[in-house]
Amino acid sequence: MFDVIIAGCGPTGAMLAAELRLHDVRVLVLEKETEPASFVRIVSLHIRSLELMAMRGLLNRTLQHGRQRPAGGFFAAIPKPAPKSLDSAYAYLLGIPQPVIEHLLREHAIELGAQVRRGCAVAGFEQDDEGVTVELADGEQLRSRYLVGCDGGRSTVRKLLGVGFPGEPSRTETLMGEMEVGVPQEEIAAKVTEIRETHQRFWLRPFGEGVYSVVVPAAGVSDRAEPPTLEDFKQQLRTTAGTDFGVHSPRWMSRFGDATRLAERYRVGRVLLAGDAAHIHPPIGGQGLNLGVQDAFNLGWKLAAQIRGWAPETLLDTYQAERHPVAEDVLDNTRAQMELLSTEPGPQAVRRLLTELMDFDEVNRYLIEKITAIGIRYDFGEGPGLLGRRLRDIDLERGHLYGLLHRGRGLLLDRTERLTVGGWSDRVDYLADPTAELDVPCVLLRPDGHVAWIGDDQQDLDDHLSRWFGMPAN
Repeated sequence: MFDVIIAGCGPTGAMLAAELRLHDVRVLVLEKETEPASFVRIVSLHIRSLELMAMRGLLNRTLQHGRQRPAGGFFAAIPKPAPKSLDSAYAYLLGIPQPVIEHLLREHAIELGAQVRRGCAVAGFEQDDEGVTVELADGEQLRSRYLVGCDGGRSTVRKLLGVGFPGEPSRTETLMGEMEVGVPQEEIAAKVTEIRETHQRFWLRPFGEGVYSVVVPAAGVSDRAEPPTLEDFKQQLRTTAGTDFGVHSPRWMSRFGDATRLAERYRVGRVLLAGDAAHIHPPIGGQGLNLGVQDAFNLGWKLAAQIRGWAPETLLDTYQAERHPVAEDVLDNTRAQMELLSTEPGPQAVRRLLTELMDFDEVNRYLIEKITAIGIRYDFGEGPGLLGRRLRDIDLERGHLYGLLHRGRGLLLDRTERLTVGGWSDRVDYLADPTAELDVPCVLLRPDGHVAWIGDDQQDLDDHLSRWFGMPAN
């Protein structure tokens, strides 16, 4: 008997497993693939995801495997510099191979005690008042209290659950791969500069040792399960650029579309959805992996609280209440970005106008904060502007704030030195620090770093501790 079975050991599933293990939840992760992906696709960890890594002590080992670059120039590929003074200690992007970040998160979960089984596909499940019976493709049956589908855009869990996945199918498709080229770098750079004046879904970028990352519009929309061929790349390069650049010896090749869909519900009883199982969208802006990891960070402590028996009655419901609107916003901004990539005169005119508007720092900042998720504010009711937002990694007498959040517990940061967490000390830490870089007397942080309360009154604090962390232990 497990507490939670997670279908899918990608970044979302691995992060969720680790978050649950911080609270001694018995976790089994089922991954249908027998081996990790062999291709090396580079993904970008955005500011908020880097903050989450810092909160759990993972940032330093992650930075060793990635390349930092400024957090600008990626909304619809409009080349604008990063805004000045972004409100984060980690105001950059980290390019990192997807297999590497998946390995790091998976190993983190295993180090914390999660079990991972490869070559195990979920074929069916039934839930009742006590738990979920999960049937594997080989007929084996497993029992858990909850099941979470982190099994991608074609999620078996979502389909078996009968949750609607409304949205739009792909209208355009793009080929992406890594391969060697047969012409000089200067010739490639000049041609790419010329083509990208009107075709934003086109680039060849050096990847080291004569290998290039190649992106080019596909001839049409096809079955994504069918990988493209090298000849497909050559043909589309000739169509778009007039040359195939002598591409050869591909490392990997894939295709992606601009399908945009959002699950109607993130939870049905004891079965939940997270990551691409709950939402899919075009990869423009690089938000997909980040959105899934942030789903897991929001869900982990809440599901653990439910299992440990101290969750307030509606706590688990806040997962959908908070994350569904965030996904809606991501879907909308990727729709907008895809329109701005069109070569049609209307979208091109809008793109030119937005390019001018982004010269205003406020506009550029708003778009970057949206894409990197540091502008999110959950609705916790009326209160100061900081309420519901994440708190940046501020300086403290004992170091940095995020260093105190490694255990996945709540935190009361008290500048008055007069308050207490009392009977919640088994799930909320306390730090008195009159020197903390805050413009308010005290803040209560949830385990995901969002500000749940601001003030200096003990009774008001107790009410909010009960709201987020249940009844006191004594």
